[in-house]
Amino acid sequence: MSQAPTYDVLIVGAGVAGCALAHALANAPRTTPLRIALLERTLAEPDRIVGELMQPGGVLALEKLGLAQVLEGIDAAPVEGYCVYDAARGKVVKIPYPGGHRGRAFHHGRLIMNLRAAAKKARGVEVIEASVTDLVEDKSSRVVGVKASIKGEEEKRTFSASLVVVADGCNSNFRGAVLGPAGKSTTKSHFIGVVLEDAVLPIPNHGTVCLIKGSGPAPVPADLKGHILKNIAPQLPQCTQPSVKRAIENDRLRKMPNSWLPSTPQGGSSAKPGVVLIGDSWNMRHPLTGGGMTVALNDVASLVPLLGAVENLGNWREVQGVLDRWFVARKPLASTINILSVALYDLFGADAPELEVLRTGCFKYFELGGECVNGPVSILSALAPSPALLTYHFFRVAFYAIWVMFTHPRAVPGDKTRLAVPSVAEYPFLLWRSIQVFYTACVVFGPLLWEEMIVHAMPSRMQLLMLLGGLYAGYTLLL
Repeated sequence: MSQAPTYDVLIVGAGVAGCALAHALANAPRTTPLRIALLERTLAEPDRIVGELMQPGGVLALEKLGLAQVLEGIDAAPVEGYCVYDAARGKVVKIPYPGGHRGRAFHHGRLIMNLRAAAKKARGVEVIEASVTDLVEDKSSRVVGVKASIKGEEEKRTFSASLVVVADGCNSNFRGAVLGPAGKSTTKSHFIGVVLEDAVLPIPNHGTVCLIKGSGPAPVPADLKGHILKNIAPQLPQCTQPSVKRAIENDRLRKMPNSWLPSTPQGGSSAKPGVVLIGDSWNMRHPLTGGGMTVALNDVASLVPLLGAVENLGNWREVQGVLDRWFVARKPLASTINILSVALYDLFGADAPELEVLRTGCFKYFELGGECVNGPVSILSALAPSPALLTYHFFRVAFYAIWVMFTHPRAVPGDKTRLAVPSVAEYPFLLWRSIQVFYTACVVFGPLLWEEMIVHAMPSRMQLLMLLGGLYAGYTLLL
């Protein structure tokens, strides 16, 4: 086994997080420039169905990192907000991003190639096509490098570094070795999609979200394409159906797991010295809100100024302090996006009657416009990173859903063609249903808030008290 040169930082994985980190660290103001190795199994263009929407908060992070140019030359379409379509009622609600902010949509692989090109041009960065097989530890169990197979070479090499950063994505090979049991992710479902050509959207430059009520739990059908064409496609907005049907009939269905992995502190005494996780290797959320790249880029933007100030990255005690401060700094944005993604999936992905009430209330809440649209989309787009604001709007939707249940016309049982407001005689049943709806909202939202903000919250009690104080202050201002 041959020995490769020694680096200051060795980054495993040249995806969004790895490339952005390499570029940003190389350009961080330091007395001594860093020597950085960026290792990637294959430098061919990736072909994935996720990572194709960047929220405005991610675009702003790219600008902050000096990487705005990576969105050029890849046919990145501007995204001005969302269109929410209620399939049952055939209604559409426009939800624009606030303040003229824009997201971008593109082919994921083209973005990655631009990011890799930017990393290659950065001072002191060496991009190497190599498959990393092992973390190398010294006698004290500190990670001091990796073993990797270089493309075209039979013998493995050992790459040494003062600090190893693992950014090898959702299927990380080293997450368990670094985090132990805390690194076990949960996969509740899978994301299935196709690439549409010449698609016509209900509202141009607005991502379309369709609320389709399921018919109950059922296994994945053997003929998945046939199932989508027969049962799903007809419920989509009429203008999108031709391109959807063409894509399903002629293209392959692409599938990705929807994984959940709360972030855990990496600077404490239980952390593995010498190595840091970043990106989906460390923290994952549901892709429903398109927040993965936005969280990763903001993580890089908040970590680099702290890590760049450490002259000796081999001083693990000093690096630990940086990781603690980074964990606190990233929490508002990351936790907001993480909680929202899973809460929305739980709200729209299940078929309980109480969740149907909440779904209806959510759509009608958006129909109110004003702050009922501006607030939620500011959270979704990572322009308002506030768990307190998210909690406020989530339970405001829950109470509004209960109000809708009492006061809005609904289909009359036995005659769905006729609508009527519930009678006073129905109030006792609706009161009981209201309790069930509110309880369901708490069950959906509460555990996510607890896990993100309490169980995996802070590396110290003092910082936890600061967070809870901030949440209380937020509630006071909002209410």
